[in-house]
Formats: sequence, C-alpha cells, structure tokens
Amino acid sequence: MKQIYLDNAATTALRPEVIERMTQVLNDNFGNASSTHSFGRSSKALLEQCRKNIASYFNVSAAEIVFTSGGTEADNLALRSVVRDIGITEIITSKIEHHAVLHTAEQLQKEYGVELKYVDLDDCGLIDYKHLEQLLQSSKKTVVSLMHINNEVGNLLDIDKVAKLCKTHNALFHSDMVQAIGHYKIDLKEVPVDFMAASAHKFHGPKGVGFCFVRKESGLKPLIFGGEQERGYRAGTESIHNIVGMDEALKMAYANLDVEKEYVSELKAYFIQQLKKYISKVSFNGSCEDVTNSTYTLVNVCLPIAPEKAPMLQFQLDLKGIACSKGSACQSGSSQSSHVLAAILDEDSLSKPSVRFSFSIFNTKAELDYVVEVLKEFVESK
Repeated sequence: MKQIYLDNAATTALRPEVIERMTQVLNDNFGNASSTHSFGRSSKALLEQCRKNIASYFNVSAAEIVFTSGGTEADNLALRSVVRDIGITEIITSKIEHHAVLHTAEQLQKEYGVELKYVDLDDCGLIDYKHLEQLLQSSKKTVVSLMHINNEVGNLLDIDKVAKLCKTHNALFHSDMVQAIGHYKIDLKEVPVDFMAASAHKFHGPKGVGFCFVRKESGLKPLIFGGEQERGYRAGTESIHNIVGMDEALKMAYANLDVEKEYVSELKAYFIQQLKKYISKVSFNGSCEDVTNSTYTLVNVCLPIAPEKAPMLQFQLDLKGIACSKGSACQSGSSQSSHVLAAILDEDSLSKPSVRFSFSIFNTKAELDYVVEVLKEFVESK
C-alpha cells in the first residue's frame, strides 16, 4: 500500500543530516552543560554556539534566545510572565489562534482577572486591522498575541503592520510563529516583536525542543524554577542533542529556502489545480487558495460530501495510506469541531468535511495525483 505523508503542519520528518548530527552529539557530547569539567564545558560550548547560530537567522542577540521544550512552552512562558510579572491587564488575540495561546489566555483570565478581547475576522479569517487599532486605544497595559501563520487554514498575518501598531500604542506583541520559522525569513531588528515562539519539529528538526525569542529588557520572569539554566529564564538540564538538531535543521532550512519554497509552492498550486479539475464544487477554507495571503505549505479543503458520509472520509484516507488532518470533526467522530473553522464558516460549510493537507520537500506531484484520485472516488461514491 502507498504511504503518503501530507500532515507536515502537524510535524515533519527529520532531515538525514539532522539525524546524523544528533547521533554524533549523543555519542560525543553527553556531558551536562552546567558541569565545570571538560565534558560539561564541551556541551556548554556547543549549546552557546547553537544559540548564537539561531539568533543570527533573526538578526537578534544570542541573549534573546531561550530554549524551551517547544512552541507551547514558549507561548506559556511569554504570556504568563507578562501578566504575572509585568502587570499586563489586557490580552488582545483572535478566536483562531492555536490552543497554546487561547487556553493560556483563558486561564490567565481566570487566575488574574485579565480582560480578554478578540479582534474581528473577515469571512476568510483574516485580521481586521482597523478593529485591532480600535482595541489598542485602551488605556490598560496590553499584550497582543496573534500568530504569524494559522496552523489550520494557513492565513498569513501582516506581522510588520501589527508589530508597528503595537509599538505606536505602547502594547507588547507576542506572536506564535511555529508555522513560519524555517519557512519565512524574519528580521526581528526590523519587525518589533517582543516575544516569538518556535518549534523545531515544524522545520524537519526533532520534537521536544523549540525556543522563545525574548526582546531585551522585557521584564520576563521564569515559568519553570530550579537551576540557573537559560540565564534563569528556564530551569532544567538542556537537551543538547535536540538543540543541536534544531540548529542543524534551521541552518539547512534557511540555506535552501528559496529553492525549497519554490518546489513546495508548485506542489500546492498543482494540488489546488487538480482538485478543481476533478472535483466539482470543491472549495478552500480561509485564504489558503490565495497565495499572497496564505502560506505555501498547506491547504484546507472543503469537500462537497453529504454530512452522513463525512465521518468515513478520514478513515478511508487512512486505509488508502494517506496521512492528513481533519479540518472539522465530521471525519473523526469527535464531539468537538475545529475552533478555527467554527469561527469563520457558516453552518452549511461546517456540515461538510474539511481536510488539511500540508506539504514538504519530501512530497511529489505523483503523490498528489493519487490523493486527488482517492478523493474523487470517495466524493462520487454512493
């Protein structure tokens, strides 16, 4: 049976070079980076070199990079600290953010009584920048938390515009950039973001490691207490092999960015073209069909299938060896629908199955032809 992986927005396969580098470090650099002997010093030197390398891709200082277990921890570190330690009393976000942001904001509302406001969205889920500016008129100490790329529908945020709006109104700006890092170049000297979350497994690095960019003099305090690792921001022995793997993956992502972006963009355009050609009344959620307002790495497809057939779709795709993600609950039997789609679709569209297909350099057009064939057969079946 064919095995086709089109769930790269969930996680990506490790590059062979990343595995090789991590294996070398596991063998040769097992010392604790906090130890003062030669084994520890060797690991410490490797750790700090990775920090410098990663910082250089975003034009920031090494001191502004805090290693974490991934994007969720980075989001929590930034948002909880600004409320608990800096005195933020208002959070502005959107209803289509990742749950790492939404659930954290809701918990902070319960714990600290912060006011939670949601910026308006258009029918595609794009941010209403005029409404955001209106919300920023508040006299309260505010943090804005908006993701750079939506993980379900691929919408792109004008990150520079939001950052400058926040700066103009003396608000802090946090952005979950988990879907953007390794796929887009971001100069944080030019774009005044205060906090940024990233996760290695979204750009062909290992799981369980990421980082939080923390702008200098932000007033950030620790989320995890214990030792003095990460300059006191994040206690716990650093996972050197994972950090090295992340560094290697990011180095390769940016070294090959232009070529790989063109390749993956062509895959997305071809997939959309073939779906339209062979499946009548197919539609696309969010702005993912619009290349100027969405990422080149994914599409969220709404299929013209009767609601009673929808629960079988994901099952059938899996049987055919196709790995992808549901865009709404119809396919999985889950009692919870996608909060992203629920925020932007009408009831009729929500009743139809939506599926997210996300691409990488390891995919081919031949694979996409097979997927379109399977989808066409299912749509036309009785």
